[in-house]
Amino acid sequence: MRTTTVTPPRPRGGLLRRRDFRLLWAGETMSRFGSNITGVAMPLVAVVTLDASTFWVSALAAAAWLPWLLVGLPAGAWVDRLPRRPLMLACNLGSMLLLASVPLAAWLDALTMTQLLVVALLTGLANVFFSIAYRVYLPSVVDREDLAEANAKLQGSESAAQLAGLGGGGMLAGVFGAVSGLLVDAATFLASTLCLLGIRSTEARPTAPAASRPLRQDVSDGLHYTLRDPYLRVLTAYGTVTNLLLTGYQALLTVFLVRDLGVGPSAVGWLLAGASVGGLLGAVVAGRLARRLGSARGMLLAKFATAPFGLLIPLAQPGWRVVLLALGGAVLALGVVCANVIQGTFRQQYCPPHLLGRITASMSVANFGAIPIGSLLGGVLGSALGVRPALWLLTGGLAVSSALLLAGPLRTRRDLPTEPPLPSGTDDQEGAGE
Repeated sequence: MRTTTVTPPRPRGGLLRRRDFRLLWAGETMSRFGSNITGVAMPLVAVVTLDASTFWVSALAAAAWLPWLLVGLPAGAWVDRLPRRPLMLACNLGSMLLLASVPLAAWLDALTMTQLLVVALLTGLANVFFSIAYRVYLPSVVDREDLAEANAKLQGSESAAQLAGLGGGGMLAGVFGAVSGLLVDAATFLASTLCLLGIRSTEARPTAPAASRPLRQDVSDGLHYTLRDPYLRVLTAYGTVTNLLLTGYQALLTVFLVRDLGVGPSAVGWLLAGASVGGLLGAVVAGRLARRLGSARGMLLAKFATAPFGLLIPLAQPGWRVVLLALGGAVLALGVVCANVIQGTFRQQYCPPHLLGRITASMSVANFGAIPIGSLLGGVLGSALGVRPALWLLTGGLAVSSALLLAGPLRTRRDLPTEPPLPSGTDDQEGAGE
């Protein structure tokens, strides 16, 4: 285990007294805030400014997640080989420049759908490396026993940033035009970069691979470990299916709100932001739920109790019943974020540290790789069946998807294991502790 200096017991919320965690937390929160502004602004630019079709709006959503399918697995191997903070800094700066190019092109009257797709694709590529590195970097900033608190705070602030970012994105679009939101997002990447530069914690040096060891072998180790482990395997399968369905309906929401429900740009952001209220609550209750019921049972309850509420979304109508969309999204987000807090802490504690980047990448490729497919699926179904029937189909599938979690050992346990499995003589189970 990592050697740490003995300190007096900390009061509740003790991580807030840690300068390095505050900086990491603040930087990530600002970046998420900007990204959620872009989540509203980018499709609004396509719909309002460029008059894009339903399919092309869905393709734009897919482009941001396609890099997970293309480079996700080797990215995990590279993260395990490279210092994480410099990699995160490079990703931030690249994303900042790419996003700033959109308002510049709009001001020059040269913006095209092609540019939007390229920017979405390349910022998505940066996000692949940043997301994996960020999860592997967190245990370098906080102690093992503080990971649950750190993940809860990060998920909570992510939901708060989503609430403010989606609402702010709609407001900015209504007042200054949709492209203005992308300029704000570029500024948040700069702020995140400055926060990362201020962190003083010394990152553990990544284990150098043997000179003759090919990258594909590192990729294979992480993939095989994930597929063999009964917990990681079922969580990966469930995450893949639910992300396919979640992003399928989410890709249609902007079109549904603007063209079917007659909602203006400012209100679009606030209605989408309503889901973040549930996410914020999910981050708050995750720890209590895991302590009261057990981490495995708490995660199952969070998923089974909330998934059927997605059926409220296609019930939305013009007028006051538009709030059904926000309510359904909020309850879904509560379950998703609550389970993500529990699952994130489990993965950081359970997986062998030297394989954490590759295991994270393996799970993320399956989970996030489903997102571009889901976005395109939503666009195809929306074009073929109509937006509202497609929403019924996708949210109906989501309502029953939690049954997949019963296929593995989760159904028989109160708690998820908090230690990696004991070595069994294979190379990929060495180094279970630091």
